[in-house]
Amino acid sequence: MVEEAIVAQKSHKKVVRVKPLSLAAIPLAKDGRLKTGNAELDRVLGGGVVTGSLLLLGGDPGIGKSTLMLQISDILARVGKKVLYVNGEESGYQIKIRAARLGVKGEGIDILSATELETILASAKVHKCDFMVIDSIQTVYKTQLSSAPGSVAQVRECGADLMRFAKENNVTTVIIGHVTKYGMIAGPKTLEHIVDTVLYFEGDKNQQYRIIRTIKNRFGSTNEIGVFEMGERGLTEVPNPSSLFISGSVNPGSAVVSIVEGSRPLLVEVQALTSPALFSYPQRVATGIDEKRLAMLLAVLERRVGLSVHNVDCFVNVVGGIRVTETSSDLGIILAIASSLKNIPIEDAVIIGEVGLGGEVRPVRSLKVRLKEAGNLGFRRAVVPGTGDTVSNAIESVPVRDVRDAADVVFGRRSEE
Repeated sequence: MVEEAIVAQKSHKKVVRVKPLSLAAIPLAKDGRLKTGNAELDRVLGGGVVTGSLLLLGGDPGIGKSTLMLQISDILARVGKKVLYVNGEESGYQIKIRAARLGVKGEGIDILSATELETILASAKVHKCDFMVIDSIQTVYKTQLSSAPGSVAQVRECGADLMRFAKENNVTTVIIGHVTKYGMIAGPKTLEHIVDTVLYFEGDKNQQYRIIRTIKNRFGSTNEIGVFEMGERGLTEVPNPSSLFISGSVNPGSAVVSIVEGSRPLLVEVQALTSPALFSYPQRVATGIDEKRLAMLLAVLERRVGLSVHNVDCFVNVVGGIRVTETSSDLGIILAIASSLKNIPIEDAVIIGEVGLGGEVRPVRSLKVRLKEAGNLGFRRAVVPGTGDTVSNAIESVPVRDVRDAADVVFGRRSEE
């Protein structure tokens, strides 16, 4: 329960009637998006940020949110855009130290160290900026509310006022938000409904790779992802992330699967390790995939293929820290587990296909795009579903109807041992 003070209105505003406008009469601007200069971020946003929109960027502490926004601000300032960076957590000197490390000169970027919302909006209106960053929303407060900064009431009201300011003054605004221990943006869920776009920064801050994805986007797709690498000079784009998630070594228990994130195909390596269970209940540990999905695939492997897995511990991991939610990786996960059980490696093959409870291999979307990406990375063959168009000039396609056929193709006669 959060207490909110009711502010009595001294005067009533006069009601103004607004005439509706025909949808066909509304002009469509040809250049309605602002290019950030970062190809990965522009693709995630659908071609750039829409002018006058409000974006929410969330992520774990130290993941690189402020670093990315400072780099984007520098790119926009170089092309003549006026940038206002509102900082409520650090001093201007601390930002200067980060800018010097990133190679950002700071010309055209104005720093405003303030946490009072009224002061921020008044300064932004006088500044007449094109791009504004709020770092972070948990430090901003509205004086009319008695609750503390970062509370439910403060975050909701400050977010609503920033949305009105962005729309009325045509200022593209980015709000940086903290993430709780449960992986959600701190504050009320209504904040995500207020903004136009919600971006999440994912990855381990102790590793060098970061993934940014859209959870909500009113002006584009929500399936795109962008991959960045954190270095001494900040975040850099990774144009071909598939090479990051494939180790290149051929070991038992390893399989390469193909997933599609938006319009981008990615090849990722799935590793499986099986060992005799030491306790009555075998362990099922999954990193990067759903544990319930793993349990279902293990049941299919034992019932439809005949491999005994009820008395072994099974550990499955997706290389690179990426999380696979697409069902096109089912066949690759099953064959990786079978490869570990048989101690037979899967050599030079990409595994594509969704697996049903009957053991059948179901078709997946964008098969030709997946095969083309596999061919570009040097793979010579791909195990694909037996239904649909499997013809590709980039790679040899081997169609299979069920899991047993796939095991025979990958392991040959040794699958029956």
